[in-house]
Amino acid sequence: MTDGLLSVDERTARELRGLARVLVRSGYADHAAITAALTEAVREDAPSVDPTALVPLLIGEAVMDLNEEARDWPATTDPDRLDAVLAELGRLGLVVVRYTTDHHAARQVLEAADDPQGLVFFTDTDVWHAVDFGMLELKLWHPDTANVAPGEPLLEDVLALLNEHGLAAVYDEGRIEVTLDWQRRATL
Repeated sequence: MTDGLLSVDERTARELRGLARVLVRSGYADHAAITAALTEAVREDAPSVDPTALVPLLIGEAVMDLNEEARDWPATTDPDRLDAVLAELGRLGLVVVRYTTDHHAARQVLEAADDPQGLVFFTDTDVWHAVDFGMLELKLWHPDTANVAPGEPLLEDVLALLNEHGLAAVYDEGRIEVTLDWQRRATL
C-alpha cells in the first residue's frame, strides 16, 4: 500500500487510512459505497494518485486489520446488543433508521411511516464517532419530529431498554449517548 501513499504527505495518508478504517468498521457501508467515498477522497486530497490503484489497497488494509482484531471479540458484541434494542423498538412501533446521511433523510422515513410511535436514528458520522471514540449518539423523536425531553416516558423506556441490554446510556443535550465498543463484523 505504501507505493500509492508515498506520493502524498503523511497527514493525507493517515486521513485516507482513517476514512477507510471507519467506513469498513461501520459495518453498514457496502463495498460500492466504501469505494465511492474513498475514490472521492483520493481525488480531492491526493489528486496525483490513481484512485483505482489506491482505493482497493486502502479497503484491503482496513478489512485485514478488522478481521485480525475481530478474532478476539466476544460472540455477542455491543453493536449486536444495539441491534437487539433497535429491533425491539421497531416492534413497539418506533421507526428505526440506521446509518442515515442526516436528520432530513430520517424525517422523510418517519413521515412516510403508517402510525409511527416515534423515531430513533443515527447517522453515518455518528457511527464513525463510535468507531473511534466508543460513544454513539442516538436521536429520539416523537412522531411530530419533536425531540424527547428528560422525564418523558418514551425517553425513559428507551434508556431502560438500552440499559437492560447492557448498554450504558444517558440523555444529554437532546440526544442519547450510548457507551459501547464498536465491534461490528463486516463482510465485504
